[in-house]
Amino acid sequence: MVRGKTQMKRIENPTSRQVTFSKRRNGLLKKAFELSVLCDVEVALIIFSPRGKPYEFASSSMQETIARYLRHTKDNRVKPTEQSMQHLKTEAEKMLKKIELLEVSRRKLLGENLGSCTLEELQQIEQQLERSVTRVRARKAKVFKDQIEKLKEKEEVLAAENAKLCEKYGLLPGKGSKEVNENEEANDESNPSSDVETELFIGLPEGRAKRIVQPNSTD
Repeated sequence: MVRGKTQMKRIENPTSRQVTFSKRRNGLLKKAFELSVLCDVEVALIIFSPRGKPYEFASSSMQETIARYLRHTKDNRVKPTEQSMQHLKTEAEKMLKKIELLEVSRRKLLGENLGSCTLEELQQIEQQLERSVTRVRARKAKVFKDQIEKLKEKEEVLAAENAKLCEKYGLLPGKGSKEVNENEEANDESNPSSDVETELFIGLPEGRAKRIVQPNSTD
């Protein structure tokens, strides 16, 4: 029977996980022992179980092997040399010079410290400013164009909604306000009380009343 390939992932079943740990731990310790004997090498192996129990194997002495390893790593630890420090110092000086040049260029573009500039330098600054203005104007035009496109899209959406509402209520687009005005004018013409006649009279109120009730002399 062909054995399937073991998937490299955590075993979820605790019992199966413990059985697998015991088998592979013993196999690893056996391989370490065989390596130390067959190849005559110094081997040290430390294993901690899931519960924290340590298992170890050392071909000679575990403490001596660990001490030897620590001495080896300490001797081979990378230390900054005088040459590398000098290189870092040189790079830092170059960066400072670049920063100073950029600051001087920025001030000149702002119109400051131009007294020491030659005619050629002034022309270069002018050309650079013109290029910058051209890019700014191009960007500004693009922003305006995008805003106009968005407004047109909103206008189309509102027009479509208006058409739907007019269709829903049986109105023609733009005719609702006209019909309202015509109805108001028709109501004004049919209402006789809308025209008010006034008479200007100067004098006492009593005289005005007598004048109104006095009959004509011809009667």
